[in-house]
Amino acid sequence: MFRKLMIPAVVALVLAFFASNALALNPAVIYDLGGKFDKSFNQAAHMGAERFSQETGIKYRDFEPTNESQYEQALRRFASRGSDLIVVVGFSFASALEKIAPEFPDTKFVIIDMVVAQPNVESVVFKEHEGSFLVGMLAAMKTKTGKIGFVGGMDVPLIRKFALGYKEGAQYVNKDITLFENMTGTTPAAWGDPIKAGELARSQFDRGADVVFTAAGGSGMGVLQAAADARKFSIGVDSNQNYIHPGSVLTSMVKRVDLAVFEAMRDARNGDWEPGLKVLGLAEGGVDYAMDKYNEALITPEMKARVDQAKADIISGKIVVTNYFDIMDR
Repeated sequence: MFRKLMIPAVVALVLAFFASNALALNPAVIYDLGGKFDKSFNQAAHMGAERFSQETGIKYRDFEPTNESQYEQALRRFASRGSDLIVVVGFSFASALEKIAPEFPDTKFVIIDMVVAQPNVESVVFKEHEGSFLVGMLAAMKTKTGKIGFVGGMDVPLIRKFALGYKEGAQYVNKDITLFENMTGTTPAAWGDPIKAGELARSQFDRGADVVFTAAGGSGMGVLQAAADARKFSIGVDSNQNYIHPGSVLTSMVKRVDLAVFEAMRDARNGDWEPGLKVLGLAEGGVDYAMDKYNEALITPEMKARVDQAKADIISGKIVVTNYFDIMDR
């Protein structure tokens, strides 16, 4: 009886010990343009913060800018008001963070999709080209016309990175495949223009494409809608978007921004947070293609087996997918 009474007491003491050794944390998240419910990039970050909050009971503050001029102001406001871990979601924050981080040396900052070399900044980047290669393979195996498309958001090297990986994956299956490629714009407004993105997708469908991959943030909703309307296939991005138009979304190139945000907050709370570069690819579970009940009927066992073999070959190094940034550096 005494032993049975002691076990719960010991467990309680152990839990209390770990709780006392966890650091107090006052985190904040600043989203990119498009808002935290864009069903894509920003929403993935929001999901990561929500997961952390639900698992720890720690609340976080967040902010949705409406223009780039608010980036620096938001960073300074959160840092000056006691946020000790601030996550900024998107490469567009780089210049503002370069300025603000040195002003608050005791504040931890995390930037997604860009490298900022400051002693109090963790930079998280992804191997988008690896995940895009896999969905490019699926597009090439699914098309009946031999023509596929890509609609990007803002025309920047990061989105070109998605496009090149997609192209290489498709050509791995069919070297003669035709690929149409368009970008929604050249300014940050390109992330929030689903009408323009839908028009571009329809143009590609009119030219014979029957699968279109979008990497355009909130604008991508227009591509998914256009594909559903035309009874063609789309490929989502960042978050798993298979559920949005079941039967029309072939798959999604999942980019685990949620994981990056969750792990940054968790590490800061546990005292394990470190500045510097963190790279997440297929091997780290940072990117992948999505399979679930909404698209399982669209991908045959043969298609899945072939893409899973390619995934293993990329992880082992047998297949090397070109990183667009490496081309830029030449």
